[in-house]
Amino acid sequence: MNALVVEHLTVRFGTREVLKDLSFSVPTGTTLAIIGPNGAGKTVLVRALIGALPHEGSVQWAPGTRLGYVPQKLDIERDMPVTGRDLLRARARLLGASATDVQAALARVGLALATMSAPIGTLSGGQFQRLLVAFALLGNPTVLLLDEPTAGVDEPGEERVQQTVRRLVDEGVSALVISHDLTLVYREATNVLCLSPGHTCFGAPRAVLSADLLSEVYGAPIGLHLHDEPRA
Repeated sequence: MNALVVEHLTVRFGTREVLKDLSFSVPTGTTLAIIGPNGAGKTVLVRALIGALPHEGSVQWAPGTRLGYVPQKLDIERDMPVTGRDLLRARARLLGASATDVQAALARVGLALATMSAPIGTLSGGQFQRLLVAFALLGNPTVLLLDEPTAGVDEPGEERVQQTVRRLVDEGVSALVISHDLTLVYREATNVLCLSPGHTCFGAPRAVLSADLLSEVYGAPIGLHLHDEPRA
């Protein structure tokens, strides 16, 4: 069963076509990595998928789909006297979720409730990103949309975020992840959607992340050092 099927998607801004005749699918419980150079339309695609931008073509989510969005960064000053618990409680009130739901969301991302009593400005990059994932999980989503979830995160924090997303996918959540980390994409993604002006490709990491294809898409030689087998 597919979590998402996209057929002949086109997005225009005036007379300029940002995305043209795009078709792909996301099987349930898998990870789709969305890659490409800056300006290729990655964020435009995500906004079209959630209905925030007008488009041509078909976007079909599985019946009963619940979306959770994890931004690259939150539009909130990190030095505000707000704790992680404050953010989660506010989200829970809006959704009618309970304190138990908050604790369950934190447990799924590997954060202790005591840690969330600290101001968000004192959290590490990895902790803050996992807080954003927990924030999204309060809606009990079946699909997570993640925009550069490990950008600006140190290596230990990056690994924790990766583990969190991997575990959620193993639990049956489908993930669409915008990423510039091609080594991570090769290791974690089930399929890769590569966007580039004039050239789009979709397929398994081993097929899409070839040196020749990446050089064509990015317009420059791309060095990609692969050590691990791609995720099955």
